[in-house]
Amino acid sequence: MKESQFKVLLVDDDEDDYVLTRDWFGEFQVACGELEWKNNYQAAIDAIVKNQYDVCLVDYRLGASNGLDLLREAIDQGCSSPIILLTGKGDRQIDIEAMRAGAADYLEKSQLTAPMLERSIRYAVERKRAEQKIREHAALLDVATDAIFVRDLNKRILFWNKSAEQLYGWKATEAIGKNTSDLWHEKDIVQFQEAIATLLKNGSWEGELHQITKFDKEIIVESRWTLVHEFDKQGQSILVVNTNITQKKELEAQFFRAQRLESIGTLASGIAHDLNNVLAPILMTAQLLESQLNDQRSKRLLPILISNAKRGASLVKQVLSFTRGIEGDRTLLQLRHLIREIQQIIKETFPKSIEVSTSQDQTLWTVSGDATQLHQVLINLCVNARDAMPNGGQLTISAENFIIDTNYAKMYIDAQVGSYVVITVSDTGGGIPQEIIDRIFEPFFTTKDLGKGTGLGLSTVLGIVKSHGGFVNVYSEVGKGTQFKVFLPAQEARETPEERDCELPNGNGELILVVDDEDSIRDVTKTSLESYNYKAITASDGIEAIALYAEHQDKISVVLTDMVMPSMDGITTIRTLKKMNPAVKIIAVSGLASSEKVNTVNNMGVKAFLSKPYTAKQLLQTISAVKSGN
Repeated sequence: MKESQFKVLLVDDDEDDYVLTRDWFGEFQVACGELEWKNNYQAAIDAIVKNQYDVCLVDYRLGASNGLDLLREAIDQGCSSPIILLTGKGDRQIDIEAMRAGAADYLEKSQLTAPMLERSIRYAVERKRAEQKIREHAALLDVATDAIFVRDLNKRILFWNKSAEQLYGWKATEAIGKNTSDLWHEKDIVQFQEAIATLLKNGSWEGELHQITKFDKEIIVESRWTLVHEFDKQGQSILVVNTNITQKKELEAQFFRAQRLESIGTLASGIAHDLNNVLAPILMTAQLLESQLNDQRSKRLLPILISNAKRGASLVKQVLSFTRGIEGDRTLLQLRHLIREIQQIIKETFPKSIEVSTSQDQTLWTVSGDATQLHQVLINLCVNARDAMPNGGQLTISAENFIIDTNYAKMYIDAQVGSYVVITVSDTGGGIPQEIIDRIFEPFFTTKDLGKGTGLGLSTVLGIVKSHGGFVNVYSEVGKGTQFKVFLPAQEARETPEERDCELPNGNGELILVVDDEDSIRDVTKTSLESYNYKAITASDGIEAIALYAEHQDKISVVLTDMVMPSMDGITTIRTLKKMNPAVKIIAVSGLASSEKVNTVNNMGVKAFLSKPYTAKQLLQTISAVKSGN
């Protein structure tokens, strides 16, 4: 059959009408193709639902039944062919009902001519093909990872794909027809208005936008706009393609912080060398004068000069240890001995209101390092913990063997896959505000009162640890406390990441709900779960988690939720989930696993607690234990 020809079905119980229609087919200037005839309702239904025809012509009169009923039943049974209803005489009510039921067109037989029938058939077929192409394009847009939507110049949404649903939290049925300002907020209104002006002038615009989603989640998108002259029979509209780059920006921020520290370190190193050149002759001259001048005034002033010159030299030494790490003798060390020494110092010098506890793996791996420098690292961290608890509290020092896998390494830019010994120093002090936590390792940055801190303690810690090939993670909650983790490469490890991979428990396609406001942790966790035969859906806070659980409750096997999130915290989220389903299996996750927090969730019926960040092994073993009820 030629491309211009169509396969047509005629449903009519009058043979004369069939003959007339067949003759009309022969009159068409361009042959319409095949015409088949069915003369009763059931035969017509059986033929139509096979979807073998380009168009179906259905007479309204079909014996005891009618064409309108056939039209409705055919569409209900999945007929995708356009159907044209033929009526004996004009009946406006029947015509209206036919269009409502899904008819492609309606024609009055008493006024019908061959050209009219041909036009109607061709229009119906072409429109169906156009609609099919639109559906195919829409399906492609729905599998795209970018959020794609169309809005008119008055901000009204005309099209909304699946990725837009996932990014902004609004279903297509909720978004289409709404104003974008009702769905999310633009943080920079001036930038948004300038973007519109550029779009109208040039026909396109691209840039970064900071937006706030349905669940009050701040996101950064790389946005590309194109002016469309007509969409869905509307006037001018805007095709928007948004790529979520929030995680990318967070990793960039980590990288820039590392660069800034390196730049500050280089500057500080240069200043330190110059200060050494200034302080050395001052100290030597003062010590020489001290042995030569015996008058009372000199004896009183020179010790002050010498003391302060030495103090300056000590600060310079600290700066140098931050910038490059002081070179020292590296030997194989067992860190339990170092922790024991630190514990003794704390016991003798710290206030009795601070309770100290230590713990460590029985077979702790060794590290290669300088004992004096690592001693300084622990002392600095413990002194900071003491200063954070002026009214007393709990100071905990622990050491454990730890294997960083790909799951963990993707969460932190400084982490690398391998075996480490981790020393953790935790306090129950006031915590570090989020707005300054990125600056605490900068040299000379301090929140302590004048004269009570140089701002070099943590800088020194970072410099020494980096010179040992390690890295430092910090996690803090205001009002709860702070936890520093020092990662040092292990020199003796009995387990390798490759061996560990063979032992990980796989899932059986169970659905896990992952709730975390940190994009990197949420995305890496989802990827890890899917790599080990689980399915995963994610939520950025408690509100979104509740909505997803309500939608997928019968499918979700385990909920993995962070404890500290915006909008709705972990405690409230767990409490709400328990009300929805008392038997829900929940794993609580936190970077600061205080005994108070663990007890709280245990009392709520949560049997598993996972410290963040976590490896794939920790994640999968915890899920496996919760699933089995252990």
